[in-house]
Amino acid sequence: MADNKRPESMVRITTPELAQAFIDEQIAALRAQIGERKVLLALSGGVDSSVVAALLIKAVGKQLVCVHVNHGLLRKGEPEQVVEVFRNQMDANLVYVDAVDRFLDKLAGVAEPEAKRKVIGAEFIRVFEEEARKQDGIEFLAQGTIYPDIIESGPVKAHHNVGGLPEDLQFELVEPVKFLFKDEVRVVGKALGLPDNMVFRQPFPGPGLGVRCLGAITRDRLEALRESDAILREEFDNAGLTGKVWQFFTVVPDFRSTGVKNNLRAYDWPVIIRAVNTVDAMTATVPELPWSVLEKITQRILSEVDGVCRVLYDLSPKPVATIEWE
Repeated sequence: MADNKRPESMVRITTPELAQAFIDEQIAALRAQIGERKVLLALSGGVDSSVVAALLIKAVGKQLVCVHVNHGLLRKGEPEQVVEVFRNQMDANLVYVDAVDRFLDKLAGVAEPEAKRKVIGAEFIRVFEEEARKQDGIEFLAQGTIYPDIIESGPVKAHHNVGGLPEDLQFELVEPVKFLFKDEVRVVGKALGLPDNMVFRQPFPGPGLGVRCLGAITRDRLEALRESDAILREEFDNAGLTGKVWQFFTVVPDFRSTGVKNNLRAYDWPVIIRAVNTVDAMTATVPELPWSVLEKITQRILSEVDGVCRVLYDLSPKPVATIEWE
């Protein structure tokens, strides 16, 4: 663990100038470590992997192979943003894998939350392994490990799945932001020119929307979840709440309730809005949102999202509730 202890002399990165100094230092270190060889990165589109990708692109360019696996559990527009930012704007060597059907077929009928997590994690490892084996000359594996990951769970960031790769694919690790805290990673991301909605992306669970589409995932309910979440995010942006509320999302449970549509009885799903404020995610409070905002979100979800007849606001703090539902 000695190599994974943050240097006591390391200055907290709080300004663009400090971020640029860190970037320059890391580019030199990455070039020295990688040389002319190739490095592989699982690029989720989250802030940590995106910052690592941007650093490596500046350091070694096309020697970096980014693999973005679309498992169908990302938020609306996220896979498209990864392609636009990294392939189209940054000219990255990006491999896009459309694995939506593969993941959703594996998840069919799986209702227990931990079982869903295991299916998603195991399938990701298999897909990533297959893509890794298609590449020639890969000697390094880049990871978005940050310092809290080391403090909380050891030197390997578990949700990047390195521990699950076969032994013959145990690449040498490249972890350029492993001594940074999340706020520092965001400052570096801004200095690298990444878009704000990527740099300031909210915490998002490893299994993605899989743990917000409660119970056994169905494609129609997953689509209702994705569309309702997009409406919520758009209306929070419009109301100026995005930077004031720590995390917000929708949940669609696996049960229905009665409603009335076009003068006929309907039997559709509820959408649950979850919004919390917190400092450390150990405790969380629920913000008192303006009624006009909640009303507009409700009207839009009920009129624009198929299969929904109710919108609810979760008022439960943590504890007793957790932030996520599963």
